[in-house]
Amino acid sequence: MQRSLLSAAVILALAALPTVHASAAPTRAHAGAAATVDTTTQLPRNVIPTHYQISLTPDAAAASFGARAVVTINVTKATDSITLNAADLKFAHVTLAPAAGGAARDATVAVDAAAQTATFTFAQPVAPGMYHLAMDYTGVIGTQAVGLFSLDYPGAGGNKQRALYTQFENSDARRMIPSWDEPAYKASFALDVVVPAGQMAVSNMPATATATLPDGRRHISFATTPKMSTYLLFFALGDFERATAKVEGTEVGVVTRRGALPQAQFALDAQKSILREYNDYFGVRYPLPKLDNVAGAGRSQFFGAMENWGAIFTFEYALLLDPAIATQHDREEIFETAAHEMAHQWFGDLVTMRWWDDLWLNEGFASWMESRTTARLHPEWNTHLGAVATRERAMRRDSVAGTHPVVQHVETVEQANQAFDDITYAKGESVIRMLEAYVGENAWKNGVRAYMKAHAYGNTVSDDLWKQIEKAAGKPVTAIAHDFTLQPGIPLIEVGDPVCHNGATTVALTQAEFTRDRADKAPLAWRVPVIAQIAGNTKQAATLVTGGKGTITVPGCGAVIVNAGQTGYYRTLYTSADFAQLAQRFASLAPIDQIGLLADSGALGLAGRQPASDVMDLVKATPAGADPAVWARIAGMLDGIHDRYRDQAAGGDTTRLRRFDTFAIARLAPLMAQVGWTARPGEPSAVANLRGQLIVVLGDLGDATVIAEARRRYAALATDADAVPGPLRKTVMGVVAQHADAAMWDQLHAAARNETNPLVRDQRYTLLAATEDRALAMRALQLALTDEPGLTISATMISKVAQRYPDMAFDFALANLARINERVDASSRSRYLARLAMGSSDPAMVDKLGAYAQANLAPSSRGDVEAAVASIKDRIQVNAARLPEIDAWLAKHAE
Repeated sequence: MQRSLLSAAVILALAALPTVHASAAPTRAHAGAAATVDTTTQLPRNVIPTHYQISLTPDAAAASFGARAVVTINVTKATDSITLNAADLKFAHVTLAPAAGGAARDATVAVDAAAQTATFTFAQPVAPGMYHLAMDYTGVIGTQAVGLFSLDYPGAGGNKQRALYTQFENSDARRMIPSWDEPAYKASFALDVVVPAGQMAVSNMPATATATLPDGRRHISFATTPKMSTYLLFFALGDFERATAKVEGTEVGVVTRRGALPQAQFALDAQKSILREYNDYFGVRYPLPKLDNVAGAGRSQFFGAMENWGAIFTFEYALLLDPAIATQHDREEIFETAAHEMAHQWFGDLVTMRWWDDLWLNEGFASWMESRTTARLHPEWNTHLGAVATRERAMRRDSVAGTHPVVQHVETVEQANQAFDDITYAKGESVIRMLEAYVGENAWKNGVRAYMKAHAYGNTVSDDLWKQIEKAAGKPVTAIAHDFTLQPGIPLIEVGDPVCHNGATTVALTQAEFTRDRADKAPLAWRVPVIAQIAGNTKQAATLVTGGKGTITVPGCGAVIVNAGQTGYYRTLYTSADFAQLAQRFASLAPIDQIGLLADSGALGLAGRQPASDVMDLVKATPAGADPAVWARIAGMLDGIHDRYRDQAAGGDTTRLRRFDTFAIARLAPLMAQVGWTARPGEPSAVANLRGQLIVVLGDLGDATVIAEARRRYAALATDADAVPGPLRKTVMGVVAQHADAAMWDQLHAAARNETNPLVRDQRYTLLAATEDRALAMRALQLALTDEPGLTISATMISKVAQRYPDMAFDFALANLARINERVDASSRSRYLARLAMGSSDPAMVDKLGAYAQANLAPSSRGDVEAAVASIKDRIQVNAARLPEIDAWLAKHAE
């Protein structure tokens, strides 16, 4: 699953479900055995499903469906009842019959809504053996992306169109199918549906038969799937179009709403190249006959795309490339999203984690594979420099109280929902990158191939992967992997003074722990792979820091850059003299190491481990000709510091904010003039991305020149459709919306209301919430709770307001909690309010969050609240303690 690309996310808790498990710790038993005694489960262990035959008749207009499911089950121990997962389903009739033939017996049905289960009780005990469990039932079609849900969008002539889709990860197949809705209970699925004439139905497998019924509807049967987990089943229905291509025997397709198919050509081309790459890399060819990518209008707070086997679902903003508004960044994200979901077709679908403890096996690996594949197939995009940004995303969460290990024990559905976070994705990806660098690319690939072959169609735990990697590499991996995945936190490598002798430099390395909010914390221990080199020298050396101490000797003499290539998951702290030497040599460092040094010095400075002003020295030392990705990092860092000063300015002190903004504008404006507003023929894609980022950041900083030019270009659109090129249109509109007065906001609102392109419409409504005017931001919040923007955009608008006014957005959402719940995925509810509040710097918010959690969340579902509280406390402390150091630097160095 591709996490939602939105910056904020998700709301109230489901009731904690009772859990049955062998022990409180994550288990490590033989992979591939379904529902063994070592696998966490919320169901009795005496029944195992092997095949589902599902007949579905959806009624989109009535928002309901009727269905019949016949499940072939193996009863392993005599019982008088069968319990499975079911949510929001009403059962009409349930029977059990021997699979070999014989009389069926009726069941008495009892539904436990809180536990999301249904129990079928029989008058006489059921003996061990194979049976057919037949269930006739009805259910609801929701408006948010859980279970079987609908998405509405404007069609031709402005008429509302409705399409249906399913979203079952992590635990929502039970909303459409009474099932053993846990990943270890793999089975095959045969789906048939009755649908309106003229609409297209899509599922995991190709259709095998289609018949027209007397009333004109069509009955469509799909081929039986391979053995897979329930959360990977998929169904979609709507006024769709489909384009296909053949790739190494597989039919690759894209499915869109009618009229949008041309905008999916880039995604189709991407899928073709990615499939060839993955067939080779995994050493196991894609096993299904077809692989569709299905586009849906709207958004989710939980995810952007989902890896249903053979039928990926992707929201339109992450799949369609509309030339009227598309940026180079959009192009890259579409490719990366496809690469992520297609990696899951092997790592997650063919081989699935046994339980949600090891979710990172799916998501961390797919994230790493997406980055690796994008960099390999599109080297001209220079995306490999994004590795540091991924690491930083993980470390922001991993460096404060409330973090958790990559492999974490999950007991409830809500805990599984909360596991889809930056630790699972970004830290998982970063750890894999580090381990691949440690063992070598070929050894890593060979280990992955062996893992795929050994566990195809089965379930695994993390140690199953380490076993294969270690065997392929011929060197110890498991112990290192355990250090980084079974305990939380970030190693800190402290670098001693370099000693040069006979043309080589030796430095002592000491392992501590980097934390932003627990200065007295006793450090954990890691075995840390370290790569180092002399600045400007291409020869590297590697070592493994163990027991908290180590040394490394690198060829050459000069400034030593530790974590050269930035593959390690750790912070690097230099002595002040060594940092000064690296700052002097900054222009000669490789771009990836420039970005890494910026990231480390910025984070260590804000944490008080080195002067907070050190990063300002690097900003000042960066030459105008530095890699665009380096400047993008600097622009982002300056924008982040600006936000901290803005926190202080909210109390009335605007002098410091104006002084910092003056410096930041003076540093970035000449670069903007150099890049220009107009793309040059053949310019690198990184320059196009930098242009957009500079406009956004300079707009945030209040640069009058950029704001005026954005307004001029937007106004010119009224008479010249080409006044703003497509790649800049979103960016220009964003600056205009941010600085809009009431009249302009009303104009933007009218444009959003009249827009018929769903992709553009969603974007326009989101921009209304980007305003920096507090009164207009409140109007955006109020608009979000109407039906006008669309139910899937409301939560996005509120999250957008929270980026500037977190306290106001939180208070508003809490005051309207029932209506908010209607507009947020059930899988996101325990996280949404916490993430609205995360950017606050008001001490009162800590108590507000505590009261909210106490009243609304089970104790086991408060992970995101704890993370938000830690982030708020850290922000308050850092603003008070570190901004004065930057003030002093500005007084001395400001241009």
